[in-house]
Amino acid sequence: MSASPLLHHHVVGPADAPPLVLGPSLGTSKAVWEPQLPALTRRFRVLRFDLPGHGGSSSAVLPAPEPGRTTVGHLASLVLALADHHGWDRFHYAGISLGGAIGAHLAARHPERVSSLALVCSSAHFGPAEPWQERAGLVRIKGTAPLLETSPGRWFATADVAGTPFGRRLLGSLADADPVGYAACCDALAEYDLRPELAAISAPALVVGGTLDTATPLEHARELADGIPHAVLKTIACGHLAAERPRALRDVLTAHLSMAQEKHRPRVPQTD
Repeated sequence: MSASPLLHHHVVGPADAPPLVLGPSLGTSKAVWEPQLPALTRRFRVLRFDLPGHGGSSSAVLPAPEPGRTTVGHLASLVLALADHHGWDRFHYAGISLGGAIGAHLAARHPERVSSLALVCSSAHFGPAEPWQERAGLVRIKGTAPLLETSPGRWFATADVAGTPFGRRLLGSLADADPVGYAACCDALAEYDLRPELAAISAPALVVGGTLDTATPLEHARELADGIPHAVLKTIACGHLAAERPRALRDVLTAHLSMAQEKHRPRVPQTD
């Protein structure tokens, strides 16, 4: 019997360093995290993955690809399969938007696996189901091409970011996304509501909100920070993809991870 297919992913960093999983947002790819790699790989074994139908991940990894059936729990199980594949019992996790929702689900339902959590421009509930269902239906019929005109305005607060090599690469990921996988991720967002479970998250949590984010406005970040015990809220003057402000995101993320590492560092007994 053949093993289940894995999400496309890339691992880099010291082999003996603590593992850190980075989750991308809907329509992008693991490339969204590239500006953060030089800082993060100094102290962590970093795994970036592509969502189903995005980047190098096939839609065939979906356990239930039929319309309306994919959940964030399904996507989270695919991430756990990656961690298991690499032999990681525990890992730090940071995710943008849908990538953040996956991490929040893991932290609430599998607290023994998540050492720390960072939710970037994410939410516990991405609004009513109908708009996501309508987008899924549109993409299943016409592909992602109809989304290319409006996505730069949602993703970036600064319009010229879309014309940079980084911006063009992310928009290229959206253009190339498989409609089956993209629509399934929309289905997952449509049904997602973790608000009743936020109090169950025990991992040290950072919430990053974009003050110029129109896709998940700052109220979403505040709701996460208020609902997760002891969560820390930081804001960045960015749109939905905080990666457009790489230094600001790097600074808050590395500070959070350093603090989380200190909490998990074994204490050496003092001797006389």
